[in-house]
Amino acid sequence: MTALLLIRHGPTAWNEQGLIQGRSDPPLSDKGRSTVARWCLPAATDNADWIVSPLQRARQTAEILNRKVLRGGALRPEPRLVEADWGAWEGRRLAELRAEGGAQMAENEARGLDFQPPKGESPRMVQQRLAPLLSELADRRQTVVAVTHKGVIRALYALASGWDMREKPADKLQWSCAHGFELSAGGKLRISELNIPLQTENKG
Repeated sequence: MTALLLIRHGPTAWNEQGLIQGRSDPPLSDKGRSTVARWCLPAATDNADWIVSPLQRARQTAEILNRKVLRGGALRPEPRLVEADWGAWEGRRLAELRAEGGAQMAENEARGLDFQPPKGESPRMVQQRLAPLLSELADRRQTVVAVTHKGVIRALYALASGWDMREKPADKLQWSCAHGFELSAGGKLRISELNIPLQTENKG
């Protein structure tokens, strides 16, 4: 059994403006850096193996945590943890796309796991590219921390819970928290604990 802890990167200026990032690569904002610097990770991660999306907002998040928790230990880039590709919609706001797309956009969103931006990637496609990674991690039988993105975490939550993304999920995922899963043989994913608090009280 492998314990998998998923952490979303800290905030960027695009997050603060409500812009879709996808494969675009903005860095952490000053607010994002200070937010991540206040995070305190569960004790179970002390001897974990760390893997990181190649996008700089995830790498920067992992590097801050690395200095704080791992004392400079190695971080392994994992391309399969990259954010979902939003294609032609990157840099746009979802509300604007809904207003422009009308019924066609609503129909696309109603497809749930098969919702797909133009020239982009559906959540089901994200699950498919992650499947080999899950199998590899299951074979390690250790604790793994993955610093990644909202779209990836939602896709894995859907895989573990059976959520088809057509309606609201049974659980509301908090993005200032970590999310714990367990991996068994063949990469079968199970939820262990969601919304594990990361932020400590600011004593500064």
